[in-house]
Amino acid sequence: MNINDLAELIKSRRSIRVWHDKPVSEKLLCDAIELATYAPNGGNQQNWHFYVIVNKDIITSIADAVQETADLMVSWPEAAKYGELSIRIIQRSSFFRSAPAAIAVTTRQYESAIEKMSAERKDKDPRARDIYGWRHIANAGIQSAASAVAYLTLILHQMGLGTVWMTGPMQAKGKIEKILGIPAGNDLVAFLPVGYPAENPDLRARKPVTEVCEVIK
Repeated sequence: MNINDLAELIKSRRSIRVWHDKPVSEKLLCDAIELATYAPNGGNQQNWHFYVIVNKDIITSIADAVQETADLMVSWPEAAKYGELSIRIIQRSSFFRSAPAAIAVTTRQYESAIEKMSAERKDKDPRARDIYGWRHIANAGIQSAASAVAYLTLILHQMGLGTVWMTGPMQAKGKIEKILGIPAGNDLVAFLPVGYPAENPDLRARKPVTEVCEVIK
């Protein structure tokens, strides 16, 4: 693949929220995940775990859990100040119930020697407390999982499948982890409904590189 082919793959990818009612092969999804595990990850700990969900009843149960939490949030008095658009977005949190398949991504806590040392020392040393805090802002476990998810969205696109990288289901994290039987120590960090696209959204404009990039000489 040359750089032009790669650019076309990246630029043609879209977040898909409508799918054809057509089963997705488990093998295809597992093949995609295998490739995604070649993503960069902190300390080569490969601290991710993927749950491939092809059972529609389970996807429905997850969507119900997300919707129940969304309805609760919309009922809060604080919701009103964020406007009607924000409320509508929250109310549509369970749109993925129509997806033929889904992938839940979890991660274990990343612990290098730096994390362990700074954690032990942070309560008695301000410098160690800063180091500990800064390392957690750039959480290596989250970065590793995000790297794999970014790969996964492109791989699925190349396979002719459509997905959307969701963090919205995190509002029902505890319930989803129980539904999927995710063990203690693993945390749900992303959810990707998957299927054959039944829509082709327009590309949303990107900020010019001059606005988001600074060259330091």
